[in-house]
Amino acid sequence: MVLKSDVKIAFKQQQLLLKGKSNGERREKLAQVSLSREFVLIITGIRRCGKSTFMQQLINKLKGSVAFFNFEDPRIFGFETTDFVKLDEVIGENTLYYFFDEVQNVDNWEIFIRNLHDKQKVICVTGSNASLLSRELGTKLTGRNIQIELLPFSFKEYVSFKKIKAEEVTFEHYLVEGGFPDYLKTANKEVLQQLFKDIVYRDIIVRHSVRNDKVLISIALYLISNAGKEFSYTNIKNTFGVGSVNTVMDYISWFEDSYLLFTVPKFSWSLKSVAISPKKVYVIDTGFGDANSLSFSNDTGRLFENAVYLQLRRTYKDLYYFREKGECDFVVKEKNKVTHAIQVCAEVSQENLPREVNGLVEALRFFDLEEGIIITMNQEDEIIQDKKKIHLIPAWKWFVN
Repeated sequence: MVLKSDVKIAFKQQQLLLKGKSNGERREKLAQVSLSREFVLIITGIRRCGKSTFMQQLINKLKGSVAFFNFEDPRIFGFETTDFVKLDEVIGENTLYYFFDEVQNVDNWEIFIRNLHDKQKVICVTGSNASLLSRELGTKLTGRNIQIELLPFSFKEYVSFKKIKAEEVTFEHYLVEGGFPDYLKTANKEVLQQLFKDIVYRDIIVRHSVRNDKVLISIALYLISNAGKEFSYTNIKNTFGVGSVNTVMDYISWFEDSYLLFTVPKFSWSLKSVAISPKKVYVIDTGFGDANSLSFSNDTGRLFENAVYLQLRRTYKDLYYFREKGECDFVVKEKNKVTHAIQVCAEVSQENLPREVNGLVEALRFFDLEEGIIITMNQEDEIIQDKKKIHLIPAWKWFVN
């Protein structure tokens, strides 16, 4: 519980800070977002990826009374469900637009949001825990919300932020630096290392009352260091001496909920096969992976593949890897149909050409697709094999299209 006077002070000072903040780098997602009374807008993503700035960019487009409140403000530590009444009184009835930052920190927040929605208010909330938001939205706001996932800067946003030209050399820099705004401003890797600690301790260890925090951290660092590779829950259980596979599954689920890592399953029309096959793991940002691993940046191929995964995720929801006789790095499924097959290869050579092309062509035949893509660092070409057309596209061009 917090005092109404503390809520009032925090609210007023947050409003003043909001007015004084820079508008920041315009995000690509901004053009895709519209606010309405009909749906609550939910912006999710890892801490420090720019959700608050994105929210501010939305606010700056509005005309009318706006209320902003950040639930991570230490002055309202201990904010409970019953304190929403105080916040409502402080904001006042005449406000039309409501913006709440890191709302999942308060239990049963969705009850208050549903109440505002029923009053025909326009609402936008952010959160950095996918599971908490999804579970609570499902109870009170089913069919009444639109969710937008925000990642660190894309390559297009990166070059705009740094005011540089999109070309091969700047893409190479992007692979190493990634897209976290705070890091790009300081070039201090401790920013990304501290972010890892904050997420692991605050969003996972404390929230889930994890006892063996050393093992959990070791598994997180292991997966970051092996981004782009396959893993199995059983192997991780055995490698780190975890008591059960279910515990490992919980850990990885929590990593995904907090946006540290993402897992990609092997494609199969069988849900059972998808569930039991080894998965590939990717990290939230290549710069973040580099700062928190001794080996991540030593393998340009995996760094490259990770960046391509993140770019695909910005557009598509259902991503898989494909393997039969050969392998295709990514296939995209839309509305129960695979629509794209994509291979990632930094440099196609005479030695690896058969492997890369054959794996892609096999996927194209399997899904009855006519064309596929190989994303390269700097090669541009076109190959016809088995009546399938394969486009080699330089990454820096593909990323900005």
